Amino acid sequence: MSTTRTSPGLTSLLICAVLFTMGAYFTFAAVQGDYGIFRRVQVDAEVDTLRQELDALEAEVAEMRNKTRRLSDGYLDLDLLDMQAREVLGMMRADEIIIR
Repeated sequence: MSTTRTSPGLTSLLICAVLFTMGAYFTFAAVQGDYGIFRRVQVDAEVDTLRQELDALEAEVAEMRNKTRRLSDGYLDLDLLDMQAREVLGMMRADEIIIR
């Protein structure tokens, strides 16, 4: 008795199609998914922007701390005191010229 073997073409084709579809899906997810390459580039750009903002804010805080220290009781900066008094009181010296 000889048995005839049926054509495995349809089963093989179906398995290949499923494997190809899964491979395409995972490739797409690796590139454009929530944790993909494009999202990584986007997050890195956002990190750079936020670091620049942080640096600017730290510089501003350092400047404010310096001015606060210069106006404190233990340290008196006459130039800064003069500048603040003029700004607050709106006064000027007799030898100055104001340009508006």
